[in-house]
Amino acid sequence: MTRFYFDHNATTPVSPEVLEAVLPVMTEVYGNASSIHHFGQMARKQLDHARRQVAEMIGARPNEIVFTSGGTESDNLAILGVIAPHEKSAGHLITTTVEHPAVLAAAGHVAFVTRVPVDGRGVVDPADIRRALRPDTKLITIMHANNELGVIQPVEEIAAIAREAGVILHSDGVQAAGKIPVNVTQLGVDLYSISGHKFHAPKGIGALYIRKGTKIAPRMLGGHHERDRRAGTENVSGAVGLGRAAEWMIENSSTEWPRIAELRDRLGRGILERVPDTHVNGAGAPRTPNTSNIRFDGIDAEPLLIALDLKGFAVSSGSACSSGVTEPSHVLTAIGLSKEQARSSVRFSLGRSNTVEQVDGLIAAVEESVAHLRKLAPAYA
Repeated sequence: MTRFYFDHNATTPVSPEVLEAVLPVMTEVYGNASSIHHFGQMARKQLDHARRQVAEMIGARPNEIVFTSGGTESDNLAILGVIAPHEKSAGHLITTTVEHPAVLAAAGHVAFVTRVPVDGRGVVDPADIRRALRPDTKLITIMHANNELGVIQPVEEIAAIAREAGVILHSDGVQAAGKIPVNVTQLGVDLYSISGHKFHAPKGIGALYIRKGTKIAPRMLGGHHERDRRAGTENVSGAVGLGRAAEWMIENSSTEWPRIAELRDRLGRGILERVPDTHVNGAGAPRTPNTSNIRFDGIDAEPLLIALDLKGFAVSSGSACSSGVTEPSHVLTAIGLSKEQARSSVRFSLGRSNTVEQVDGLIAAVEESVAHLRKLAPAYA
């Protein structure tokens, strides 16, 4: 069976150009980047080049980029590096109810946290962030783009509020970097997380942008790597892959993402026109060009995912980092959906490999599968 992948928000395949860049580094550039001999200096050269590529993609300086193992580590470093865990004197944190589990779990180790709600589209009101400020507020963490809905938050407006209050601003950009233009200077953020496997770099590599002058304590302790901000021998091959993926995005995003946005809109239109009682979650909000989260009244998403998988289409019901959790998506309940509505929602996230023919095939597969499942659902009439 030919299979088609529509779950790019969970992870992406390593692209050919990234693989081509990484393989020689894995086999030939095996020195420790901290060593002073030839092998170490060759590794350092590759690492520095990758740092420049990543910095260019998000409008940063190379010395503001800290390589990490991925988005989860970057989020944890940003939050717990600014506010020491479990210390009541460490400061107050503001976040939202729709953040990724990496942010919510890290926030759970902060003594004082305010979780600001979002509207029915999944967008936070900057005025609510302002109202949540306290004299001891030290950090605001707001995701740039939501992993389930694709909804883009007004980070630039929130940054102005944070700046005025003298509060550090972190944004989880894992689902934004490589999908929409990102310029950390224009956004006004102090900290920004990215993850390579979300835009065709290998798993196990990410980065945290730390604006020059932002004080942050390391959470990984050991040597003096990454300017004393993240201990541990650098993953040079992973960094090279991240850098090459960033370079490809710089060169091709202006044509590739409009193409993918057209496919996303074609998919959404086709499903809404051919499948009755369907709704786009987050409709009316600005979204990343590849993501649609659609609710199918009267059925549970899990049997639909299985039915589509049997037809060769991979989609998801939400965050892969929350798979296995019996409770409905916290993101979907936060925008006002009931538990039943949340459980009937499916995320479609497109990528470079998807085509018009694949989208049309997926629309037909969804139409057929939903019709079959609704016949079996006693509650749907």
